[in-house]
Amino acid sequence: MKRNLLTLTLLLLTTLLVGAQEYRFEVGPALGMSGYLGEANTSNLWKRPGLVAGGVIRYILNSRWAFKGNLIYANIKGDTRGQQSQFPDGHHYSFSSSVYDLSAQAEFNFFHFGTGARYKQYKRISPYMVAGIGLAYASTKGRSEVAFTIPLGIGVKYKIKERLNIGLEFTMRKSFGDKIDNLNDLYLVKHSFGKNTDWYSFTMVTLTYEFSKRCVKCHYVE
Repeated sequence: MKRNLLTLTLLLLTTLLVGAQEYRFEVGPALGMSGYLGEANTSNLWKRPGLVAGGVIRYILNSRWAFKGNLIYANIKGDTRGQQSQFPDGHHYSFSSSVYDLSAQAEFNFFHFGTGARYKQYKRISPYMVAGIGLAYASTKGRSEVAFTIPLGIGVKYKIKERLNIGLEFTMRKSFGDKIDNLNDLYLVKHSFGKNTDWYSFTMVTLTYEFSKRCVKCHYVE
């Protein structure tokens, strides 16, 4: 029984470490544009794009899984002019918000991402999907809002060199707060906490460098 348990444990550890990368972490800048869907923009996500800039850090579990932290600044803008829908008061609204977005995400690579021996089936390029949780702080016209967010998205990463990676990522953020745009109940229809209209997106290019070398030698004592 003990022998079977030991064998099972070794198999589980082997599964987690298959395709393990040579380095544990990667870090680098992110730059791109933001999009917005809400009361001030109901159709075209990139009607008024804004600037996105920040940094990312990843913990590389293995060639398929990574865990990432983001700290992103974004300018998010919207304008009701040109919309087919009309507000009860007949007015037009516009806004420009400064948003600081902090999130923790899990990434799953469709291929074994990395370089190395052919038998490990590493690929220099891999699409991936990402999901997580986050917190957004938005400030506009002297007012501020803090809201929980759920980021969901897809991306593709390419290994330029052994320790240098470039990536392109698109994520949508669901905001659990209706004041990211400083606009609330413009249609005079009350709604619950979970039903609001504030979504925003990041389309980002990242450039990351790997560090903290992982020990890949067997623990063999001569």
